[in-house]
Amino acid sequence: MKILKLIFKNAMRHKLRSSLTIIGIMIAVIAFGVLRTVVTVWDSSVDAASANRLITRQAVSFIFPLPYAYKEKIKNVEGVKNVSFANWFGGIYKDKSNFFARLAVDPETIFDVMQEFLITDEELANFKKERNSCVIGADIAKQYNIKVGDQMVLDGDIFPGRWEFVVRGIYQPKNKNTDDTQMLFHWSYVDERMKVESPVRAGNVGWYIVLIDDANKAAEISDQIDVLFKNSSAETKTETEKAFTQGFVSASGAIISAMNFMSFVIIGIIMLVLANTMIMAARERTREYAVLKTLGFSAYHLVGLILGESMVIAIIGGGIGVALTYPIVAGFEQAIPKGFFPFFFIEPITTILAMSAAILIGILASIFPIQRALKTKIVEGFRFVG
Repeated sequence: MKILKLIFKNAMRHKLRSSLTIIGIMIAVIAFGVLRTVVTVWDSSVDAASANRLITRQAVSFIFPLPYAYKEKIKNVEGVKNVSFANWFGGIYKDKSNFFARLAVDPETIFDVMQEFLITDEELANFKKERNSCVIGADIAKQYNIKVGDQMVLDGDIFPGRWEFVVRGIYQPKNKNTDDTQMLFHWSYVDERMKVESPVRAGNVGWYIVLIDDANKAAEISDQIDVLFKNSSAETKTETEKAFTQGFVSASGAIISAMNFMSFVIIGIIMLVLANTMIMAARERTREYAVLKTLGFSAYHLVGLILGESMVIAIIGGGIGVALTYPIVAGFEQAIPKGFFPFFFIEPITTILAMSAAILIGILASIFPIQRALKTKIVEGFRFVG
């Protein structure tokens, strides 16, 4: 107990310097935690993809539409269980900053293929029978305080005009990584208006969502679908939902890779901050270490004192940093639009990495001061002035 008391007193001997070091470690750990959380959450959107779903899109680019007539042809492919489709609508809800996915879908099939969207039979029936109805995710309903029966008005951009919808259902997420920040409404409602206002855009959908019986046959079924429309005016590219999602993630791959790299650079910064403190402390205590050697303290005692001091500072800074990361990430989640990160959570591995890094750096930062203390002879220690 006396050794522990001595270690703690040594660590806090220069209160200002130790406090600043702890604050530096704390800030670095928080930055590491936030960056790693963003990276892991971004990557987890790929993991949320279903293994037995395919996405059929326009071969040239996702932004080009596909004919509605493709639906029945795709459905007749062997191994296809069901087919639905969706169309990116865009639009503005109240303010441009309110970003979330707004999709025109097939109400008859969308919840059959997107089985992770949980909705009651009554709400689904009401959604299907009312042309200007919509269903929204639970997170969107909570964020904007929307209830079943309320009206949602969108100002169209891709599809110009004022669009009025009535909320007839709120779907719940099946899993923690299920996106519950979407707004779904009738594709036919949009298409009928396009027939009048812009006939050239009518009869087209954005992409097809294909539910298959056997995930192991995904490549084979994908090829069969694409062969159907080869050499047509709108050739297709069919891929697994995971591959499709990865395509979006890879578009921001450079940013994510940079964030991932920076999160580990921060670990290096922690080490430099703590190492600087420990080197200064060791230099100041050269005469003290000489006295301890004279009194019979062994090398193990000196190693314990120096390593303990470094570990105390590292663990305090790392512990406070990890503790503060949770409320800071929660605040960050509330501050950003839901559509960018539908689900936001700190993985246990992030906390483990942060604390492990703090402990490891506490060990590494003490190596040089320990070597200096052990190698310095008693006579040289008493002669030292600094």
